[in-house]
Amino acid sequence: MAAAARKVIITCAITGGIHTPSMSPHLPVTPDEIASHAIEAAQAGASILHLHARNPEDGRPTQDPEVFAQFLPRIRQATDAVLNLTTGGSPVMQVEERLQPALRFAPELASLNMGSMNFALFPMLGRYDKFQHAWEPEYLEKTRDVVFRNTFKDIEYILQSCSGNGTRFEFECYDTAHLYNLAHFLDRKLVTPPLFVQTVFGILGGIGTHPDDISHMRRTAERLFGDDYVWSVLGAGRHQMPITTMAASMGGNVRVGLEDSLWDGPGRLAENNAVQVRRIRGVLEGLGLAIATPAEARDILSLKGGDRVGF
Repeated sequence: MAAAARKVIITCAITGGIHTPSMSPHLPVTPDEIASHAIEAAQAGASILHLHARNPEDGRPTQDPEVFAQFLPRIRQATDAVLNLTTGGSPVMQVEERLQPALRFAPELASLNMGSMNFALFPMLGRYDKFQHAWEPEYLEKTRDVVFRNTFKDIEYILQSCSGNGTRFEFECYDTAHLYNLAHFLDRKLVTPPLFVQTVFGILGGIGTHPDDISHMRRTAERLFGDDYVWSVLGAGRHQMPITTMAASMGGNVRVGLEDSLWDGPGRLAENNAVQVRRIRGVLEGLGLAIATPAEARDILSLKGGDRVGF
């Protein structure tokens, strides 16, 4: 009898806090747009939806829970996907602000950045001649001289603040040191397996996009966590599909979405998040891999269930 195909979790990161509205007319900004994109991505095969919010007037990243409240119930009612709320927000926000949506809504899953880093977006300034909003170039330029702060105290604060609501975490690791930071918290029993480890490639200030970088992060995670982790991978910009394809062939899960890349192939903007989900799904199925349902993703990650959230 043939062995059952491995189930791969597809995460879709809907809007993020990296790209600005001038970069693509398809970037979802309003609560209606975010909800619509998220629902379509789930229908295309994403079992986890990673969610940020934006000011609906100008597209600026926001962690205002009232904005999240305008799309979370709608997405939950329309799909069984796991809703994963950011605690990263944007590199210029303080941790107390970044944590507010997870505190209020007690999601099944929340992202957690595992170390401070230079998080450089300013190179994107040279790719655009004009911007719709004055905040956009200022926001990008500011990252030339900002450290995205995620100290041990900050990480402890997030873990302890969410300890009573059953939320588990997508641990975002942008470099090898972040894996060691996570191992430190595992040793202290402040996090519990299975660890959902999202390794991030291609952000200036973090690890690069060479195949050796992916292999190195995989080997390091294997050595540190053994059977105690679930590996997922995202690649920024044009590296999105090559990196996720490589990771899938190595036993990883994958993340796509307009937070990570605005593109659907060379020179072609993705019209929505679902096109990227369908593209990576085609790759996975071409490799003989099966796509995890939301129920299967919950089982793999030991999540509390969609009936125990606060929205």
